[in-house]
Amino acid sequence: MNLLRRKSVTDLQAEAEGDHSLKRALGPINLTMLGIGAVIGAGIFVLTGKAAANYAGPAIVYSFVLAGIACAFAGLCYAEFAAMIPVSGSAYTYGYATLGEFVAWIIGWDLILEYLFAASTVAAGWSEYVVSFLQEFGIVIPTVFTSAPYNHVAPPDAGWNMWRLFTEGWVSTGAVLNVPAMIIVTIITILLVIGIKESAHFNNVVVAIKLGVILLFIAVGVAYLNADNWQPFVPPSEGPGKFGWGGVLRAAGVIFFAYIGFDAVSTAAQESKRPQRDMPIGILGSLAICTVLYIAVSLVLTGIVKYDKLNVGAPVAVAIDSLGHGVAWLRPIIKIGAIAGLSSVILVMMLGQPRIFYTMSKDGLLPPFFSRVHPKFRTPWLAQILTGGVAMLLGGLFPIGLLGELVSIGTLLAFVIVCAGVFVLRFTDPDIRRPFRTPVFWLVCPLGVFFCGWLMYGLPRDTWARLLVWMAIGFVLYFSYGRRHSRLAQSSRSDGQTPPVK
Repeated sequence: MNLLRRKSVTDLQAEAEGDHSLKRALGPINLTMLGIGAVIGAGIFVLTGKAAANYAGPAIVYSFVLAGIACAFAGLCYAEFAAMIPVSGSAYTYGYATLGEFVAWIIGWDLILEYLFAASTVAAGWSEYVVSFLQEFGIVIPTVFTSAPYNHVAPPDAGWNMWRLFTEGWVSTGAVLNVPAMIIVTIITILLVIGIKESAHFNNVVVAIKLGVILLFIAVGVAYLNADNWQPFVPPSEGPGKFGWGGVLRAAGVIFFAYIGFDAVSTAAQESKRPQRDMPIGILGSLAICTVLYIAVSLVLTGIVKYDKLNVGAPVAVAIDSLGHGVAWLRPIIKIGAIAGLSSVILVMMLGQPRIFYTMSKDGLLPPFFSRVHPKFRTPWLAQILTGGVAMLLGGLFPIGLLGELVSIGTLLAFVIVCAGVFVLRFTDPDIRRPFRTPVFWLVCPLGVFFCGWLMYGLPRDTWARLLVWMAIGFVLYFSYGRRHSRLAQSSRSDGQTPPVK
């Protein structure tokens, strides 16, 4: 039963008001821009083309609608939690307050998977756009230094054979390292160590650039639409998860990675000036803006280029290149917007991860190393450097498709737990102060669990296998370190009592 011990929501609210170790510098515009900064990036500039080419065809539009519906339910639940418990732990803290310490550990460990691999995924996409942009000026970087040295295709007949899923299907690409991906992660890490306010200003600038470029792409692309490229809109099925409606579902699970930005907003709650008001604005505002843009861009992209030609790391650049010399002036602009946009995604993903580490460390579930705050910059600098180092290696070594699917399944699991947590807390603590309340919670919360679980179901079997292995590693760490060093457990033992299940 000790695994179910919960942190008091009242204590968490008091902790948020009294803890000034992190600097409160973000307003509603900053938070909304952080959300847009994370959501608009890899989804539009990288994953849209790959998901259309491999899974859904032009029906990728339906995939974005499905993912957006699931996100709407999860976003409403996140908004309630973020306003009620404005601390930096995001879904980890929400799980601690509602479903117990062990569930909190699971979601915290899951968030580590989500943010680390998200930053690495986007860095790989950033690299492809930078290479394409430099080619505009005759600068060619050898491909051995711009690609992952390994690719992986799961054996189709492996079933649930973990050994075969992990050891077979690896192919050497002949590359050495994806050096541009490693460079951008290093630069962003340095910026985030220096300070949250400086990072937010940088993010605001690049988000403004990429929004302008996306709107320009839509405006120009509409004039070049070819309805024949949308036929058939839902390509006939070629097997499980390969086109047809099964492919639409599979694509929705894969591109769900694109929507995790509002989760990243919640990790910055402890650095928000007025979190009770500003967090719901940042979460729901960024989600609404981004869903509309995703649908518009996916329609234009598949209308300009036949979907089977979009299985590349820079599909928007391919679409512009296909339009000929008449819009040659747009090519470098689009690529600059993509580079700026992906930079902001990397920044927000790498901002979120150390703050998860910070909160878990303060709770005793991770070593004190992770919660050390720089005396001048007031950022969790050691956790930030560790996050940057790991993300740099992942982005340099592994292909974008493999990384993106792992992020999607981690994000979906986080959303399932948050939706369940809001539902549970309405019954266990009905009188707690809630500055924002999820409307019709008895319907929204179960639908959030259902839609996110459904999208998880549509992901490939090898992605599930990797999640299970990652969770097994997390269980070992929890029972060998976290459970014994939990501050909640130590507080209960010092009182000479058995830790209660609240």
